[in-house]
Amino acid sequence: MSPLDLSLSSLELTRTICNIPSVSGDETTLADAIHDAVSALDHLDVYRDGDTIVARTMLGRAQRVAIAGHIDTVPINRNLPTRDIVEDDVPMLWGRGTVDMKAGVAVQLRLAAELVSPRADITWMWYDHEEVDADLNGLTRLGRTRPDLFVADFAILGEPSGGEVEGGCNGNLRAIARTHGVRAHSARSWIGENAIHAAAPILARLAEYRPQTITVDGLDYREGLNAVRIGGGIAGNVIPDLCEVEVNFRFAPSRTPEQAEKHLRDVLAGFDLEVVDRAAGARPGLDAPLAQEFVSAVGAVPRPKYGWTDVARFSALGVPAVNYGPGDPHLAHHDDERVPVAQIEAVERGLRAWLSAA
Repeated sequence: MSPLDLSLSSLELTRTICNIPSVSGDETTLADAIHDAVSALDHLDVYRDGDTIVARTMLGRAQRVAIAGHIDTVPINRNLPTRDIVEDDVPMLWGRGTVDMKAGVAVQLRLAAELVSPRADITWMWYDHEEVDADLNGLTRLGRTRPDLFVADFAILGEPSGGEVEGGCNGNLRAIARTHGVRAHSARSWIGENAIHAAAPILARLAEYRPQTITVDGLDYREGLNAVRIGGGIAGNVIPDLCEVEVNFRFAPSRTPEQAEKHLRDVLAGFDLEVVDRAAGARPGLDAPLAQEFVSAVGAVPRPKYGWTDVARFSALGVPAVNYGPGDPHLAHHDDERVPVAQIEAVERGLRAWLSAA
């Protein structure tokens, strides 16, 4: 494959990298192209760990900004190659990854090549395996091997935010609620105990649950508690002895993961509950001077990020972080992903103006 041409417009770069499939676990081709392209830039110090590439300016500036984006996507479903469309007179680029989040990565790559002497030193981070379990995430791995690369005064994740600034993020917790029974032939069901029937109160509690909206540092975070998967039974003529309900709790960043788990256990008291994954949220961090300068420079009105993003990794290290990227977050993972061309251009202008300011 020929190297990426980082002199292309952000729109053309978006098209190019979207048309290089990089479903989680299959990022190497795109990672190779990015690595080759940024390694040719004399003003960047480049480090690679697996399919995660880090490129840094080393100008000795008083401040450092980390700007990151993941290069993987959810599975393709007949939505590549990309194509140009017009929706309500708005030119858009359609296809897998255009929203989540290769348009953001394209903007970053173009600016990484262009900004030879930015206002602050920049650590660019393009990483793999964001769309799957946290222990596979390229930043998780990098945090173990090179924690020094996360040192920064402010961080920006190029996650889709509609071209606006979204501060912090909700936390995320997944758990399995289990009910148990006794197997029996369905013709003699009275001999057994039906584990699926026993799960009905779990579903009833979740259906009746009213999630909270919690204000954190001036932003309103909506929580959510939902059953997302259910399974049980082994055959059409057997009373099931096990039923599992997977539950997802999106909690405001004012809660710690421990507090979120306690809340879930209170809601589902009396049931066998196993927490299988949890990740802390991130407070907005908008009181940091660099964050305030950034928000002012791009002319944004901050709003909360409801989904979990890797801003939480930076927040946990004491680095204030925000989400800022093109694309409607409601279209992330949607089979009709599409990003307005104007948003790609606007985010590029905003980042360039702020990073170039004296």
